[in-house]
Amino acid sequence: MGWKLKEARVEKGITQQELADLSGINRVTIALIESGKTQDVMSSTILKLARALDKPIEEIFFDETVQST
Repeated sequence: MGWKLKEARVEKGITQQELADLSGINRVTIALIESGKTQDVMSSTILKLARALDKPIEEIFFDETVQST
């Protein structure tokens, strides 16, 4: 889940802090999600992040595409 969030953020060309400002979600929380250190994310957080990134929730958080290495 975290790598898709980071991918969407980088695609939009914004930093974690800018995403935090746009979404109202703490930058540390965003960093934890992106790093995979937390998988327990509230639905309200998911919604705010998706809206700030102008992406459907499913594309960021529920896409089953495997990350390429």
